[in-house]
Amino acid sequence: MQKIYKPLYTPEERVRRDQTKWTLVQGILAPVQFLVFLVSLYLVVRFLWTGEGESAANISVVVKTLTLYTIMITGCIWEKVVFNCYLFAPAFFWEDVFSMLVLLLHTLYLVALATGYLDQYQLMILALAAYATYVINAGQFIWKLRMARLDQEKKQRESRIGAEAIRLEAAQAASVYSSKATLTGLSAEEAEELHRNLVQGTQFFGFIAIIAHLLAYIYSPWLK
Repeated sequence: MQKIYKPLYTPEERVRRDQTKWTLVQGILAPVQFLVFLVSLYLVVRFLWTGEGESAANISVVVKTLTLYTIMITGCIWEKVVFNCYLFAPAFFWEDVFSMLVLLLHTLYLVALATGYLDQYQLMILALAAYATYVINAGQFIWKLRMARLDQEKKQRESRIGAEAIRLEAAQAASVYSSKATLTGLSAEEAEELHRNLVQGTQFFGFIAIIAHLLAYIYSPWLK
């Protein structure tokens, strides 16, 4: 049995999602954060591999973390507008829960960098751990949105098929009526006109027959 996914949005929530400017903001920030992630990942891996670019790697992770903070804040505003709660809306509850882990690891990196609690190698390992959770979290959102989109497309196809079936039934009914009306080789309009003339003719001749019977009855004594 194919699994049916619960719609992410009610009709009212969908309207609010489409109308709010924060939907566009999230749509812009998400790919921007991913690009920052790719650049930072390259710099971190390069440092771990060659020992070069320590400052560039650290700066890139800081920029990635600030980008994460930005998209988290705007995401909370977006959820408030659409779902009337800043976090943990039922539609994205587990994604938001895992986002807390992503946020925690990125924040720990900033704390460790600022306090010198970890050496450079340990900092980069922590950054990779934070990035791993980020990738998983992004996958959660992408998977859920894709499944919801596929389910929505399926419902739209079923709706179109239903409408097409109704249209075909109506066309078949009209065709049957037309075929019945045109058994004599006439069009539907001509058949209707012929039927009307026949009825009128029958009424006329019936009236003549009645008059004839009355005249025959009246003059029958003189005809004998």
